[in-house]
Amino acid sequence: MGMEGLLQNSTNFVLIGLITHPAFPGLLFAIVFSIFVVAITANVVMILLIHVDSRLHTPMYFLLSQLSIMDTIYICITVPKMLQDLLSKDKTISFLGCALQIFLYLTLIGGEFFLLGLMAYDRYVAVCNPLRYPLLMNRRVCLFVVLGSWVGGSLDGFMLTPVTMSFPFCSSREINHFFCEIPAVLKLSCIDTSLYETLMYACCVLMLLLPLSVISVSYTRILLTVHRMKSAEGRRKAFATCSSHVMVVSIFYGAAFYTNVLPHSYHTPEKDKVVSAFYTILTPMLNPLIYSLRNKEVAAALRKVLGRCGSSQSIRVGTVMRKD
Repeated sequence: MGMEGLLQNSTNFVLIGLITHPAFPGLLFAIVFSIFVVAITANVVMILLIHVDSRLHTPMYFLLSQLSIMDTIYICITVPKMLQDLLSKDKTISFLGCALQIFLYLTLIGGEFFLLGLMAYDRYVAVCNPLRYPLLMNRRVCLFVVLGSWVGGSLDGFMLTPVTMSFPFCSSREINHFFCEIPAVLKLSCIDTSLYETLMYACCVLMLLLPLSVISVSYTRILLTVHRMKSAEGRRKAFATCSSHVMVVSIFYGAAFYTNVLPHSYHTPEKDKVVSAFYTILTPMLNPLIYSLRNKEVAAALRKVLGRCGSSQSIRVGTVMRKD
C-alpha cells in the first residue's frame, strides 16, 4: 500500500510544516528554537519578578503575569511539535493530538483577546480615576477579570473544536500548516464546510469586536483625560503607563485581524502560515520584552534581583577563599 493509501486509512494527520521543503532545516530549527527559548525565559522571568517583588504586587502586574502565563502555554502548544518535525521524517500528529492543539490554541488566543481588552480598562481606571483605582481594581475584580478571560477563551475552544473534528476527512490527510489550525484542517474535509466557516467567521469577529470595543472606549477616555492635563509630567506618565499595552495590542490584534476578519480572497496558504508563525511564535516572545524594556518598574525589579544574585555569589566566593 502506498503512502497516500496509508494516510487515507489512518486516523493520523501529517503536518507539512512552515516551509514545505526547507533548504536549510537545521538553520530554521536553530532560529525557531532560539525564539522559543527566549520566549519561555522572558515570560518565566516576568512571572517570577512579579511574584517576588512587592512593588509589582499591583492589579496591572497581576494581569501582566496572567498574560505571561498564557504566552508560555501558547508557544508550547505549537513550537515543540514544529521543532520535532524539523528533525524527523515522521511529521504525523494523531487525531486526538490535533483536536487538543485546536482546543488549546482557541482557548489561549480567545483568553488573550479578552485579557488584553480588560487590561485596557485597568489602564483607563489608573489614568482617569486614580483615586478610586484600589476600589475599582481590587483583588476580587482582578480575579474575576482573569477567570472571565480563561472561561471566555475556553468557550470558544469547546464550541469549535468538536464541530471541526466531526467532519469526515477523506482524500489526503496532509495539513498544509505547521500546526492544526482550523482553516487548514477544514480543507481536508470531503463535504461542504462553507456554512460552518461562515458561522465561525461571525464568532471570531464577535470575539474580536467585544474586547476591541472595550479598548477603543478606554483609550478614547484616556486621550481625553490626557488632553485636559496641564502638567507635562502627568502626560508623560500617562503615556508611559499605556504605551506598552498599546504596542502589544497592535501586534496581537493586527495579526488576528488578518486571520479572522479579512475575506478568503486575501488568504493564501503561505501567507496564512507566515501570519500564524508571527502570532504563535514571535508574539509570545515580544510581549514580555516590550513590557520589560519599556517599563522602569520591571527593569528596576530585574536589576534588584540580579544585584542580589551577584551579591550572593560574591559572598559565597569570599567565604570559600577565606576557608582556603
